[in-house]
Amino acid sequence: MTTETIGRSAPAIPEVSFANVGEVEIAFDVHGDPADPVLLVVPGLGTQMVYWDLPLVEMLTDRGFCVVRIDNRDNGASTILRDRGKPLFPSMMFGLPLDLAYTLNDMAADAVGVLDHIGVDGAHVVGYSMGGMIAQTMAIDHPERVLSLTSMMSRTGSRVDALPGVRELAALMRTRPTESQESYLRGMETLARVIGSPDFPTDRERLRQLASISFERGIYLDGTARQLHAINCQPKRDKALGRVDVPTVVIHGSADKLVFPRGGRATARAIPGAELKVYEGMGHDIPEQLWPQFVDEIDRVARRAGK
Repeated sequence: MTTETIGRSAPAIPEVSFANVGEVEIAFDVHGDPADPVLLVVPGLGTQMVYWDLPLVEMLTDRGFCVVRIDNRDNGASTILRDRGKPLFPSMMFGLPLDLAYTLNDMAADAVGVLDHIGVDGAHVVGYSMGGMIAQTMAIDHPERVLSLTSMMSRTGSRVDALPGVRELAALMRTRPTESQESYLRGMETLARVIGSPDFPTDRERLRQLASISFERGIYLDGTARQLHAINCQPKRDKALGRVDVPTVVIHGSADKLVFPRGGRATARAIPGAELKVYEGMGHDIPEQLWPQFVDEIDRVARRAGK
């Protein structure tokens, strides 16, 4: 596996590299021994690679993975498609393809492009929330590239599973102030209180640290809107997921009111042989207290694939 660092880098992550994938550059970094099996980790809506926190990444490299983190297009250090504009609110929320900037299929192809760039034929793939949808789409569109699949707090695209709680949707859609770092941090703390895990409180300092790094790297709210438009415009994946033939684990929180647990159950039902792990008291986040269990599940499903 080879990597090439282009002559620019994202603040606070000096070793970020870039893969040219069609119209975009996708930022990524690599952790662990390049000779180990690759674990590609995909972030969720409007969040950057840094939310795959380095201590969690280290736990995964200790299990013998080479962990590759990416920034999805329109986020972090990857290409921001400013010329595509912001989708109209009704189109974005109701999945109307008017002026659709790109699809989840495009975002899945971006992730595969990173694997191409680093010379990896197949990877174990993990994604949370929108990242889970991208990981599922990779397994559908590029089955030969996905060795195992871990879909976390995600869903199949069914309209029945698409509607979040009113309070949670309001918190997600409320524009987080970006005029100053402190205002942005306060907005992220508010969001975490609403969608986070009631039984596993977020470490405030850890959250502020990750949010600070994200702010320094750049916050692009129009890009998040374009990502949400892509989510809501993708057809249901349930029938296509029935063709997925790799070991799969679906992880969800019982207290997730942004993507209700029925979304995780539907995902597990759709994928033949998928295991479902529901954690009591977990909301729509990746609680530090549950990292050991998540690492166990990711490692176990990879071993089922012959890691």
